Amino acid sequence: MKKSEFPPGWDADRVRRVLDHYEGQGEEQAVAEDEAAFENQDECFMEIPNELVPLVREMIAQHQTKNE
Repeated sequence: MKKSEFPPGWDADRVRRVLDHYEGQGEEQAVAEDEAAFENQDECFMEIPNELVPLVREMIAQHQTKNE
């Protein structure tokens, strides 16, 4: 059986905690969390074509690496 691979900084325990958070979240809590994300002035949300997602992820990873 192939061993699961996680992104850097992630492991099975972290995945489990994230799943528990979202599965236990009520609708009002989910809406409040979404609204708070859109109010963050340090980030933005944008729509991009699916075929560009890998390139954008790569650019973000390069940016994060450069700024560490």
